[in-house]
Amino acid sequence: MTDPYSEISYRTSTLLTSSYSTSFSSAVRLLDRETQDAIYGIYGFVRLADEIVDTFHAFNKEDLLQKFENDYYHAVEKGISLNPVLNSFQLTVRKYNISDDLIQAFLKSMKTDLIKQSHKTKDETDDYIYGSAEVVGLMCLKVFVRGDELLYRELEEPARKLGAAFQKVNFLRDIKDDLEILNRQYFHQSFENGFNDDVKAKIVDEVESDFQSSLYGIEKLPGNVKTGVLTAYFYYRNLLKIIRRTPAKELMKKRVRVPDAVKMLLLIRALIVSKLGMPLISRN
Repeated sequence: MTDPYSEISYRTSTLLTSSYSTSFSSAVRLLDRETQDAIYGIYGFVRLADEIVDTFHAFNKEDLLQKFENDYYHAVEKGISLNPVLNSFQLTVRKYNISDDLIQAFLKSMKTDLIKQSHKTKDETDDYIYGSAEVVGLMCLKVFVRGDELLYRELEEPARKLGAAFQKVNFLRDIKDDLEILNRQYFHQSFENGFNDDVKAKIVDEVESDFQSSLYGIEKLPGNVKTGVLTAYFYYRNLLKIIRRTPAKELMKKRVRVPDAVKMLLLIRALIVSKLGMPLISRN
């Protein structure tokens, strides 16, 4: 039985995550309760760090992020934190043996957001996306495989590709706010000549390739996990289709979204595909 404070900690991370991303939370709710708690523990940590660098403009972000990191490591050392989000994360890290190199890579990308406005080369973009998204996918994979290291190694590359695809779609969707509010440009392709239809098309093709490379990993996931991940996959693929047909100038004016009715259809599709064991490799 989970102790009351641990339960409260996980519920706090659940509330934090669902408040910022209803679509993601809908996918997570398809998982069993134990897996839900762990994924929310990860995303609560990720979300809070992201908020520090993206929205806490009236405060010293460097100090806040450093304290956040210090408090996390103190929590790991002591086995508890009075910050419920950090407490749920450290519980998840301990239970699923999430390696510290993944956490450090994530924090490195968050720190990069505080000092770098533009990513000028492919290596810079790839390095940032590895830390900000791919390692988050690997943390989740640690939970999904429940200690099966052979399966983890087998699915490591597809998990990275899926995390990268999700992040790039987010960047495309949020490109207006990233440029206008945060003064950040994540895509090296748009550094010299700006974001235009040709640049957008190349990035979309790159994301499609990432999605295709992730399918093997999704197919190999355990059944209950597969349904949740597949729901997120279908949602982001649909969002990418909307982005593909939206001119670059329009993306610079508005944030596109998947309609709620379509989200429900995608959820049903994921349930059917998972339940029937339908193949994904040939699916677009």
